[in-house]
Amino acid sequence: MKPFRFLADPGDVTDGPSLADAARRAEAMGYAALIYPDHVVAAFGMVPLLAWAAAATDRLRVAPFVANNDLRHPALLAQDLATLDVLSGGRVEVAVGAGWNRPEYDALGIGFDPVGVRVGRLTEAVAVIKGCFGDGPFSFAGEHYTITAHDGLPKPAQRPGPPLFIGGGGRRVLTLAGREADIVGLAPRTLPSAAGGPIVRSDPRSITIAATEEKLGWVREAAGDRFGALELNVYPTGSAPQLTDHPRTAAADILDGIRARTGVELDVDDYLESPHVFIGSVDGLVAKLRELRERLGISSFMLGDADTLAPVVERLAGT
Repeated sequence: MKPFRFLADPGDVTDGPSLADAARRAEAMGYAALIYPDHVVAAFGMVPLLAWAAAATDRLRVAPFVANNDLRHPALLAQDLATLDVLSGGRVEVAVGAGWNRPEYDALGIGFDPVGVRVGRLTEAVAVIKGCFGDGPFSFAGEHYTITAHDGLPKPAQRPGPPLFIGGGGRRVLTLAGREADIVGLAPRTLPSAAGGPIVRSDPRSITIAATEEKLGWVREAAGDRFGALELNVYPTGSAPQLTDHPRTAAADILDGIRARTGVELDVDDYLESPHVFIGSVDGLVAKLRELRERLGISSFMLGDADTLAPVVERLAGT
């Protein structure tokens, strides 16, 4: 079994000193990496923030969670992240996705293509990023990108490149992840709005153990012999992590809200069992994470802010 790795976000950062302090605290607590989302509605730009966090720490890895492929050309993303990998001494993880948040596309006047087109573009982008990280010039001719004798510089410190993270909740993205990624993120599927508008809501039914096992089947089929080498990651969905001695009461309140928003009914036990739900006592969550690793092979957990589950991280990180 792979050792546990925990990822955290920096919380409500307002300036450089507060970010540096958050990064150093996460490192001291045993977190493996600090992550930051790639959204134009986020407070800060992803790459400068990650660079500042890396500069403030010695061991902490940094990663987008995740870079939206539609917001920048993959060769430019490869250059930015390779630069950061060199400057940080090889502490970058490359996480990239197809994009999902339609309102920010609309705000920028970027066309929000059907999911198949976005995944096709992501598939080509992965090839471009890996080509940029390669030892010399490469060319690529696809439907979305054309590269001609380009030698991506700088080359990342980690060879043949930083670990590649691809995550999703649908079969197309998880098939790509199984073929190409080093770290596979298991995410919920999304629900369209009642009027058929922007896709911004998670489907509660897709966070259960049964749904996760189905996703793992898609990954395993695509990965073949390399499946055992993959790191599997999950993150909280539907509610923030919570330490409590009364998890069923807390879960019942959350499920009332989910039912009101989506009309979906979930059993309390199924909800608490979900790989995407972290509600319970320290001992209970330690046992749950160990069971998830034993049963599903999940060893990587993005837990949101560093403080809430720090006692769990202290018990499990690196074991």
